[in-house]
Amino acid sequence: MRRLLLVRHAPTSATRAAAFPLDEPLDERGLASAAALAGALPRRCDVMSSPALRCRQTVEAAGLTAAAEPRLAECDFGSWAGATLADVHASDPQGAGTWMTDPDAAPHGGEPLRAFVARVAGWLDDQAAGAGAAAAVTHGGVVKAALVHALGAPLEAFWRIDAAPLSVTELRAHDGRWTVARVNCRVSGGPG
Repeated sequence: MRRLLLVRHAPTSATRAAAFPLDEPLDERGLASAAALAGALPRRCDVMSSPALRCRQTVEAAGLTAAAEPRLAECDFGSWAGATLADVHASDPQGAGTWMTDPDAAPHGGEPLRAFVARVAGWLDDQAAGAGAAAAVTHGGVVKAALVHALGAPLEAFWRIDAAPLSVTELRAHDGRWTVARVNCRVSGGPG
């Protein structure tokens, strides 16, 4: 059996502003709250991390060591990186609407939702073959994509899932199939 804990990184200024992320660092509150992560993970587990700075800093602030996993990277938001949701809706309302209704659209020039979820699904399928506990420090989009794949849900369900900063979502694999054990559970001492 594989027990997989998906951890969204601690907060950054972009997460607090509801902005599409750049490779930004954790803010001071994020760094302080990330220290609680170590107590939320099993004593013996493999730890993986997105290569993004905010994920690596979450791992480091918790006193952990992680292997970098490129497939845990957030969706490529192209020209929208660094912009707030409000800015995108104001400057490109048609593009923003298309992106949320057409999983093959990429008006920002980045990664379409279908390709992003397929990338995460490939990684998750590889994890299902493993045994023991593992934790992956990653992004809200990756957590949502993993849940869509684990549940066999339609891509539209992606937009109906929340993954708060410094929260844990737990999946368990039995014979290559995933079950959801818990979703969006905040790490004690994490952001409120």
